[in-house]
Amino acid sequence: MGEKEKMTIVESAVKADNLSTLVAAIKAAGLVETLSGPGPFTVFAPTNAAFEKLPAGTVEMLLKPENKEQLQAILTYHVVPAKATSSAAIQMVQDDGGAHPAKTVQGDEITLSLEGDSLMIEDANGNKAKVIEADMMQSNGVVHVIDTVLMP
Repeated sequence: MGEKEKMTIVESAVKADNLSTLVAAIKAAGLVETLSGPGPFTVFAPTNAAFEKLPAGTVEMLLKPENKEQLQAILTYHVVPAKATSSAAIQMVQDDGGAHPAKTVQGDEITLSLEGDSLMIEDANGNKAKVIEADMMQSNGVVHVIDTVLMP
């Protein structure tokens, strides 16, 4: 087992410079324990740049204690309760004729699809995120880094 495969999703995210906003959000939402649990989880992890694309003040607003439930909903919308590598996800998309629905921990669905060789994740509002770094294997699942924050 490699070093990363011994770490949980949260432990690994803490070490990733480009995921510091996500880590702050996970802590503010009280989800550290959940995402450190046995899983397995597939996490679509938005980069700091993805959070910066949100309207000004959105992240600061979501990090406030009174918005904890909304933040939890957004973050758990990025988590699928299964361990799906990018090759497995691509196979599911192909098997389903180009789009594969996936139920999130939050309860709503995201849709996986392909654009060229890129795995895309679409939220309920039609926003699309591109997987920019795939298959970061962890002890309790897998992380795919995405370039856009998904909204339930």
